[in-house]
Amino acid sequence: MTKIFSPFIILMFFLNTLQAQQDATWKFKTGGRVYASPVIEKGTVYIGSGDMHFYAIDETTGAKKWDFVTNGAIQSSACLTGKLVIFGSADGNLYAVDKQSGRLVWKFSSEGEKMYGLWDYYLSSPKISGNMVYWGSGDGNIYAINLSNGSLAWNYPTEDIVHSSAAFSGDTLFMGSFDGYFYALNKINGALIWKFYTIGAAYFPKGEIQKAAMVKDNVVYFGSRDYNIYALDAKTGRGRWNYREPAGWIIATPAEYKGNLYFGTSDAHVFYCMNKNNGKINWKLPLNMRVYGSAVFEDDMVYFGCFNGIVYGVDYQTGDIKWTFQTKASQENYSTIYKEDNTFRDNFHLYGEEYEASEAKIHKLGSILSTPVIDNQTIFFGSSDGNVYAVSLL
Repeated sequence: MTKIFSPFIILMFFLNTLQAQQDATWKFKTGGRVYASPVIEKGTVYIGSGDMHFYAIDETTGAKKWDFVTNGAIQSSACLTGKLVIFGSADGNLYAVDKQSGRLVWKFSSEGEKMYGLWDYYLSSPKISGNMVYWGSGDGNIYAINLSNGSLAWNYPTEDIVHSSAAFSGDTLFMGSFDGYFYALNKINGALIWKFYTIGAAYFPKGEIQKAAMVKDNVVYFGSRDYNIYALDAKTGRGRWNYREPAGWIIATPAEYKGNLYFGTSDAHVFYCMNKNNGKINWKLPLNMRVYGSAVFEDDMVYFGCFNGIVYGVDYQTGDIKWTFQTKASQENYSTIYKEDNTFRDNFHLYGEEYEASEAKIHKLGSILSTPVIDNQTIFFGSSDGNVYAVSLL
C-alpha cells in the first residue's frame, strides 16, 4: 500500500527540528550560486560556482587550496582521473586541470554554450569511460574527447541543447537531449544504436530531457519535462514501464538503493520511493518546493536537497524524516515565501506574471540544487546562497 504523509506531521517535525538546528562544520563562500555537486578525493573537495571559478577546498578545514578562473558560470560537476580534474563552463569550454596545482593541462572548445530557459539550471557534467571523456553541450552535440590531450574523437549532433550527462552500460553510452529524444550510442565510434522519443505533454510536447539517466540491471531510468519517469530496456530501447506524475516535471536523476528508485519532482513538490522493477509507489513525501538534485544514501538513510534551502534525511523504507539541515538564508527569508503552516503566502505566486522575481526570491532561501556527497559521516553540498557546505551527520 502506498504511504502518503500528512502535511501536518511534516509541519510539526519541521518546526521541532528548526529548534535544534545544527551549525555547519564549515562553509566556503563563493561569489555566485553553486548548483554543481562536489567531488571528493584524498582530502580535497572539488566544485565549481556561478562566479566562474572552479575551487579545490580542504575537506577538513574548508580552506581554499587553489582556484581556476573561466569565462562562464560553472554549473556542472567535475570528474576526476589520474592527475586531472575535468569540468565544463558556460563559456563553452571543457577544462582539464592538474588536481594538485590548478594548472591548465588542456582545453576543448565546443561550438558555443547556451541555456534553454530560466529553469535550465545545469550544464552537462563530463563523464569518463576508458580513455575518453563524454560531454554534452548547448550547441546540441554529444562529444567524445580524448582524455590524454583533449582532442575530438567523435561528436553526435542532436536537434537541441544537451545538458544531461552520460551513463554507461558496456560499450553503450546513454544520454538525453532537450529535443525530447533519449539516445543510446556506441561509445567507441558514436554510432546510433537506438533512440527513444518521449511521450510529451500538452504544454511540453517535446518532452525535454534535462538531466542524466541511471542504468541498473540492464534497465535505463530517466525523467522528463513531460511529467514521466521512464524505464527502458538498455539493449533495445523498448519500454519496461513509465509513471506519469500528474503535477509536474521529473528533472532529478533517479537514484537506486536496495531495489528501489528515489527521486524528487519539480512542481509536484513530492519525493518518491518506487519499486525499480515495476514503478509501484512504496511511499511519497510531500514537500513545499522542488527537488532537482539526486538523492544519496548512508546507513539506510536517504539524503536530498530542496529549493526551500533544506537538506532532508529520511528513512529509506518508510520515508519518515529523521534529520534536516536548513541554510541560514532559508531561516532568515523563509517567511517571505511561506506562511506559518508551510504553504505559500497569499502574495507569493510561483508562476505569475512576475515569475522571474519569484524565482529570484526562492533562491534567496539558499536553494539546494546540488546533489550532496557524503564522506566520513559528513555531507557536502552547494547552495544558491553561494556557499559550499560541510555538515556533520553525527
